[in-house]
Amino acid sequence: MPQLIGLHVYPLKSAYRLSPESATVEPWGLTGDRRWMLVDATGRAVTQREEPALGQLRVHSAPDGSLTLTAPDGATLRVEAPSAAAGAPLAEVEIFGALFKTALAPAETGAWFGERFGERFARRVGAVRLVHLDDPAAARAVHPDFAHGHETVSLADGFPLQIASTASLAALNEHLAADHPDDPRKSAALPMERFRPNLVIDGLEPWAEDGWRRVRVGEVTFRVAKPCGRCVITTTDQETGARRGPEPLRALGRHHRFGKSLAFGVQVVPERPEGRTGDQLGTVRLGDAFTVLEEGPRLVPDGPEED
Repeated sequence: MPQLIGLHVYPLKSAYRLSPESATVEPWGLTGDRRWMLVDATGRAVTQREEPALGQLRVHSAPDGSLTLTAPDGATLRVEAPSAAAGAPLAEVEIFGALFKTALAPAETGAWFGERFGERFARRVGAVRLVHLDDPAAARAVHPDFAHGHETVSLADGFPLQIASTASLAALNEHLAADHPDDPRKSAALPMERFRPNLVIDGLEPWAEDGWRRVRVGEVTFRVAKPCGRCVITTTDQETGARRGPEPLRALGRHHRFGKSLAFGVQVVPERPEGRTGDQLGTVRLGDAFTVLEEGPRLVPDGPEED
């Protein structure tokens, strides 16, 4: 029986993951997922696309929303969650062209990142600021081409959650081995962490997700918005922060291309149970059963959507 075997939360966009045994699902994603972000002087999101070493930041998010970061050199930083209601200054930020307001953390937090990552970081992204999304219900809407009514998203690239399949990863790794029979480095099997999913499902057929429309994980149902188009972040080793060459992008281009997009996994939006009010739509837990509720022709991605 298909089931949930991986559950990941990313409190700081593009930083290291947390992998709890259970998580509450809110309309804009898992509780605490991608509520913090680094931005440059113009307000544009800074991610592993610009600086792959960001994945080396270990993160702890407390129930009160505060964030504790641990850098590769062992230095730590704890930041209280700023909010507009408490008088924190606001900063207009941008993710893929969408502009919206976030609460700005104290200026010294940005300097901490520069000290940790050094001159290369400064050359690539300049001075950075740390921001917090204190009210995701009123911030950024899901793209209207994929939204059903007024649906919002956290600081993820475009959609509340991403689901990936172990069977599809196994199929992709088989392609890598076949494409590079004489190059052990390029043919090495990739871990699921390269794709930074929220939910990982085991027990499916390869690429079955291409036809999903609605699915259920445990007690929560999700509408499938689109396949997840992939970018350079998938070429970054999430344990070391190093770029590892062109794979898996070349393999996806050969074997799982949707138009111009290289797809792996799907982007989903939680559905509100009938009669349920408030922000908590349900809880997902490792071992939860996975069920496909509706299927249809495969959907088409629209650009890279991951962080």
